[in-house]
Parts: sequence; structure tokens; C-alpha cells
Amino acid sequence: SRRHKLYREELNLTSPAAPLPLRPESSWLQFHLGISRDGLYPRSSPAVTRLLRDMRELPTISADYSQDEKALLGACDCSQIVKPSGVHLKLVLRFQDFGKAMFKPMRQKREEETPEDFFYFVDFQRHNAEIAAFHLDRILDFRRVPPTVGRLINVTKEILEVTKNEVLQSVFFVSPASNVCFFAKCPYMCKTEYAVCGNPHLLEGSLSAFLPSLNLAPRLSIPNPWIRSYSFDGKEEWEVNPHYCNTVREIYPYSNSNRLLNIVDMAIFDFLIGNMDRHHYEMFTKFGDDGFLLHLDNARGFGRHSHDEISILAPLSQCCTIKRTTLLRLQLLAEPEYRLSEVMRESLLQDPLAPVLTEPHLLALDRRLQLILDTVGKCIDTFGEATVVANDTTQPQSPAEHRARLDT
Repeated sequence: SRRHKLYREELNLTSPAAPLPLRPESSWLQFHLGISRDGLYPRSSPAVTRLLRDMRELPTISADYSQDEKALLGACDCSQIVKPSGVHLKLVLRFQDFGKAMFKPMRQKREEETPEDFFYFVDFQRHNAEIAAFHLDRILDFRRVPPTVGRLINVTKEILEVTKNEVLQSVFFVSPASNVCFFAKCPYMCKTEYAVCGNPHLLEGSLSAFLPSLNLAPRLSIPNPWIRSYSFDGKEEWEVNPHYCNTVREIYPYSNSNRLLNIVDMAIFDFLIGNMDRHHYEMFTKFGDDGFLLHLDNARGFGRHSHDEISILAPLSQCCTIKRTTLLRLQLLAEPEYRLSEVMRESLLQDPLAPVLTEPHLLALDRRLQLILDTVGKCIDTFGEATVVANDTTQPQSPAEHRARLDT
């Protein structure tokens, strides 16, 4: 703390800073302006390319706890938070031009699988899962995951020496191995045993771009109809009632909008990454009931490549409906020349922390994709293609057109 105080005094950081102008060409602003009812960004967006580069290269100017931790510490009035714990540490890093990203540090090595006895709600959060989820979401042409990139962070220079939060300063220490470490300050499991450590200062992590503030772009947080039980022995209705979707279809807004189809898209995405922790989803209020669902917080994905959790596909298997555009994309990615694992492998090579996923996780994507197509096939055999495949475009695109889009 004394060293940090001297550092701030040397740089005159205690004096009020002059107002900073907002540059219209900044990547963060251009990303926000590019959000539309079709997705978070257009295909082949130059703004996203610049944003990924800026998150990867720009120096941090401040660091702080996320709203979740602040709410638990009583420092802000934040609603609908998820209780953090020492093993779920995340920080907000700020950059020039009012840029802001969520930093999630490395907690688990790539080759480690989540133990079989772990419940999904006590699983680790993996930084590489956030990165891989962004790439997969873009390959599927959903564009519902905020741009995310990997980065080696110097925890001393880029967090400790730029934060003004005294609580955050107080949780830094030097380990017996002379590595700089820090841990979460909150009422749950927040001890030095759960700290993250640099080597000695450098630490891998993911950086996910923040969306526009709620004042500028209001969002709703809505419980997932297929939410799981967050107790050790509980069951939700969908887990015991195979006709549960009939009940959902009678409830607004699932009864008269594309919301149910978007839920199925989200389930397909979660099944591919192995994420069982989708208790809520968010959407922009501006786009109404038919707006896209944001695929946020994907750090519990890619935990077990050796297991396919079929229950994640319940919205698809119980409702037997899927968008035509989604089905065409999946069929394309199952073809040998556009195999999903190969497209993902090539895409992830662009990230500074490559390889982001191990080979077994990449191969698991191909296996899970075939299970999705098999589920759709069973639905079509039972109810017919006209009933199962929803035409979500005025003019359905041919596989050739989807190939062109994939190549971009």
C-alpha cells in the first residue's frame, strides 16, 4: 500500500484529471454504434477487428472490481447480480477513449478437465472458454457474444499500479515463490488459497468488451425457461416433464414471437461449448420481443471434452423447432471441407494466447454438432420438415450462399 501511494504521488494521480475528449473513430464507440437488431456487430466488421487489437495492445488506465463484487461489498446498488466467490474473480479494466473490458484471469490449465463430481454451479470459470465462445459464436453467425480476446496482463503494472480501489490494493501479496498474486474480496471463499498469481507478474486472461451502458441501451435480464436447479438434489419441471415445451409455448412472449427460436439457438450454442449454467439471458429492449438474445458469461464452457451433456439440448428436443438459417449453417459446418473443428482451429490461431483450446475440445465440437443434427433429424421424422424448420428469412439462402458467408 505504501509503495502504491508513492507511485500515485509521483505521477500526480491524486490531482483531478482533465476531461478527456471522446474520439468518434474510437473502436469502442464504433462497436457500440454497429449494434443492430441483427446482432452485436455486422459480418466482417472492421470496428470489431480494431477493438480486438485495442484490447490486446492498449495500456490500462484503471482497474476495479466488477459490479457484482461491489454490490456484495455495499459499494453500489446493483440488481440481479450473481454472487461471486474467490474462484470466480473478475475485474473491470479501462483503456483510453472510454474503453472498458471485463478481465477474467486464468484459473484452470487448458489440458485440465472439470472433475466429474463437480456441480455446474461450483465449476471454475475459464478464461479460454470466454475466448473460444466468441469465436464459435461468430462462426455460427449468431454474433451475440461481445468481442473477446486473450491477453497477458502484468498484474503489478496494469492492475495494482493503476487501481484507485483501496480494497483491491489490499488483496495483492507476494507468494513464497515470489509471484505477485491477488484474490477476491467478498463474503464467499475469498482467501489467499484462491488467489491468482502472475509468473512472476504476467497472468493470462480474457478481455470481453463492455456493451453500452444501461442508460444508453437498456437491457432486460430474463430467467431462462429451461433454468436448472441450483441445489444438490432439486429438479426443474423441464427435467421431469418431456412435454414441458407445450407449457412454454402458451406463455407470452414465447407464444407469438421468435423468442422460442432464439432460445433454441442459445441451447445449441451452449451444448456445443458444454455450458450448463445459462440461468438467465439478456436482450436489448429497443429491439422488442423479436430481438436477439445476448450470449454472455460463457466461462463455464469447455470444461469436459469427454462428456456431452444432452440435457442442454432440451429446448430443441422438446420443442422440435429450429431456424432454417441456423440449420443450414450447422449442416455446412458438418461438411468435410468446412468441418467445425477445423474452422475453429483456424479462427483461434488469431488470438494472442493460441492455442486457446486443446485438440480434444476441438474434436468434441464435431461430435456434438452431429448430435444436434441427429436430434433435428428425429424431429423431422416425427413432425415433418415444414413443422420443425422455421423459415426465418424471406428468401431462404442456399448452402452455397452460406459458404460465401462463412468464407468472410
